[in-house]
Amino acid sequence: MDSSVDWALWTKAIHVIAIIAWMAGLLYLPRLFVYHAKAAIGSELSETFKIMEYRLLKIIMNPAMIVAWIFGLLLAYKQNQFSDPWLHAKITLVVLLSIFHMVLGKWRKDFFADKNTKSENFYRYINEIPTVLMIGVIILVVVKPF
Repeated sequence: MDSSVDWALWTKAIHVIAIIAWMAGLLYLPRLFVYHAKAAIGSELSETFKIMEYRLLKIIMNPAMIVAWIFGLLLAYKQNQFSDPWLHAKITLVVLLSIFHMVLGKWRKDFFADKNTKSENFYRYINEIPTVLMIGVIILVVVKPF
């Protein structure tokens, strides 16, 4: 196997691993918020959720998002894909996932300060956003419809 193919495969593997970790967090953090919204402020359960949410965001999600972006852009650059329309659409969806990530970070801070104002049902509904965006990204990457 020539070294350029090897490089591309390793870059893609790291990118996919980071995406899986990031998506796991984007799907799990709102689920934690569902249960945290039901916990009494100041309770042991609420304080446990605060630790879980912080660690998930700071130790898993933030690094995974950064690695996914770096290796995804590197892969697109090295494979000369920046002129491909499907990639522009994919990047748009990934920007939306990144914005969703940042909003989750804000809501985590609200929970940490015991200032959450949203219901468990709200978090149940918004939990579907990353799934819909992920489906769009996968279709664009695999099918390349345009």
